[in-house]
Amino acid sequence: MKILYAASEAVPFCKTGGLADVSGSLPTAIAAEGVQIAVVLPLYRRVREQFGPELEYLCYDYVNLAWRRCYCGLFRLLRDGVTYYFLDNEQYFNRRNLYGYMDDGERFGFFSRAVVRMLPHMAFWPDVIHCNDWQTALIPVYMKDDGVREERYRSIRTVMTIHNIEYQGRFGTEVMGDLFGLDRGWVDDGTIMMDGDVNLLKAAILCADAITAVSPSYAEELKYAFFAHGMESVMRRCAYKLSGVLNGIDMKRYDPETDALIAANYTAGDLSGKAKDKTELQRTMGLREEPDTPILAVVSRLVSHKGLDLIKEVFHDIMELPVQMVVLGQGEQQYEDFFAWAQTQYPGRMAAQLDYNEALSMAIYAGADLFLMPSRSEPCGLSQMIAMRYGTVPIVRETGGLKDTVHPYESWRDTGNGFTFAAYNSGDMLFVIRQAVGLYWDYGDQFRRLQQRCMAGDFSWRRSAGDYLRIYCNITGQPRPAASREEPEKDATPAASGETPSEKKAPAAKPKEPTEKLAEKPVQPRLGAKPDQAKLAAKPDQLRLGENSAQPAAEEPCEGAGEKKTAVKKPEVEKSAQKKATQKKGPADKKEKSADKAKE
Repeated sequence: MKILYAASEAVPFCKTGGLADVSGSLPTAIAAEGVQIAVVLPLYRRVREQFGPELEYLCYDYVNLAWRRCYCGLFRLLRDGVTYYFLDNEQYFNRRNLYGYMDDGERFGFFSRAVVRMLPHMAFWPDVIHCNDWQTALIPVYMKDDGVREERYRSIRTVMTIHNIEYQGRFGTEVMGDLFGLDRGWVDDGTIMMDGDVNLLKAAILCADAITAVSPSYAEELKYAFFAHGMESVMRRCAYKLSGVLNGIDMKRYDPETDALIAANYTAGDLSGKAKDKTELQRTMGLREEPDTPILAVVSRLVSHKGLDLIKEVFHDIMELPVQMVVLGQGEQQYEDFFAWAQTQYPGRMAAQLDYNEALSMAIYAGADLFLMPSRSEPCGLSQMIAMRYGTVPIVRETGGLKDTVHPYESWRDTGNGFTFAAYNSGDMLFVIRQAVGLYWDYGDQFRRLQQRCMAGDFSWRRSAGDYLRIYCNITGQPRPAASREEPEKDATPAASGETPSEKKAPAAKPKEPTEKLAEKPVQPRLGAKPDQAKLAAKPDQLRLGENSAQPAAEEPCEGAGEKKTAVKKPEVEKSAQKKATQKKGPADKKEKSADKAKE
């Protein structure tokens, strides 16, 4: 199976938000499942400046966008088993920032058009193009539009992932022909129209073969007006192809045992290093060095949907508790002003850094005891996962990905991995904060076990990759690659049980089956799969530079396909069982014996 992952940003090349983290980690995890995958991105100025020497120039072509004939250069970079393609046009992408320009619609209209038209110049013809947010939303539309005229595009399926439905790519109707080069019919049939505007995300949702949201709870929330920003009717209409796939984090990057950005390393079994990180954080932020006082942390963009209004309402009540508070972030002026004022009211107990600093954020995750995230809406959220990875107990509102990753602490059976509240209410938030602080002060042993359960949670990308791979297989009819058939456990985190990692018992070992018996089972193709696709490549074939894939390339056989199978030997156990069966007398034999004895 071949996947082309289209996005407007990806780490380590360019980043403004969580989309970049997903685009930088998910393709690598999918590649590890035995899938051939490439990522396509715009060639921004910052990418050229930082990675210019590593970029390999492949070719150029001209892309027709309405009445314009635009140059498009194609560059390539290989990294961590994934091929990254970069589409170059200096008029659109040689700028200081990634977004925020008056012609963003035209810029990403060109990017979407270029992704489709540059496919013949890439090393493989994809089975699936995976699109992300409104910046790539025109790709499913162009695939349908071009597929009417060119048969080669009809074999490609499309997936659209919604990271935040608030951003929909809305424009005036006059841009349809002049800007995007689309026929008036797309407006007349309502595919691309929403409330009198051109809505690119709506068009992608209708045209794509599968829709995904970044958490199961967010996928359900999108069917309701409070969360869908006017798109609830569209989401309910397309519910049959909507799935929620929880994002993950890079478990190697965010590892307190090896992280070089924190003052002291530690593990779930030995939290002594976390105490040192706490002392260092207090020194850095100008807090009193009180090792026994819990630190409540906020690392966030300072915007309204992050629930900062709730913090403002009960801020003085929070500070009446025996707790210190740290805030890191930047955003709307009203929140920056509030936290700047707040630290002057409680010197030595409250500190705010009104910008974003990667090293300081990691120091906070490692040094804090509690992590506050009372979001009004949160499609997935990564901060709560990172905090748990570092043993910092989260306090969150039950919405979106927060609900899927943080399970409420239950003192009566000592389970859960955090503290949660359901209603968007400052009183409810204050109640669970008091619970968390009380547990820290009065029941230290239980709090440490809670930290250990947080650190034991599995938030790796392998789980997400398996879910996406299942979606790819469903829409293409292709079988799952052999390398990914061993699926991880379904339980996302051991939070539901009260056992800490040290208390969990190893499961009983299962008896091994004979390898010959496993070898004789053929791979069963999925319903609708082509006969020759039952032996799809388990190992990605080597990328071939210069291969012209104007027509979809034929699939190559997987590793080991065509080899002679070892003759299956019957286990000795079966022979002995048959022997015993022949020797064993049945009920009829016993009746004959008793009859003979009666005659005698």
